[in-house]
Amino acid sequence: MANKSLFSNRQNQFPRADARNAAGGRAYKYEPKHALAQLAATGTFNGVFYANAQAQLDELRTLINQIDDNRFLAQLAVYARERACMKDMPAALLVTLSTRDTELLHRVFDRVVDNGRVLRTMFQMIRSGQFGRTGLSSSLQRAF
Repeated sequence: MANKSLFSNRQNQFPRADARNAAGGRAYKYEPKHALAQLAATGTFNGVFYANAQAQLDELRTLINQIDDNRFLAQLAVYARERACMKDMPAALLVTLSTRDTELLHRVFDRVVDNGRVLRTMFQMIRSGQFGRTGLSSSLQRAF
């Protein structure tokens, strides 16, 4: 007979999947910072195979509301723009940062908004009111 301690059922030792992914399959739920980082580096505000644009926006706002660390949001915006080459997600993080910490906004603005398209996207997000702001404050006007 084989040694039961060596050849036991390994499925009982691993944690069970505790969430569902966008396709409906079993998945592991990430911590809010991890999930936001993944969304910022890979998400778009367009329809993708299993998620639509509104679902991604809702998920982004939910994750941002769970995170109190403004420095993390600023670093994530810079990372998503410079390393992941994203345009919309870093702009959304900057719009959120504009309501939370304007000093950090000014420190990372030039690194995130590095061309006219990102600037236009950020302006469009502000004017839409999706992030709680519909106009340019004096701080945002200086940044622009």
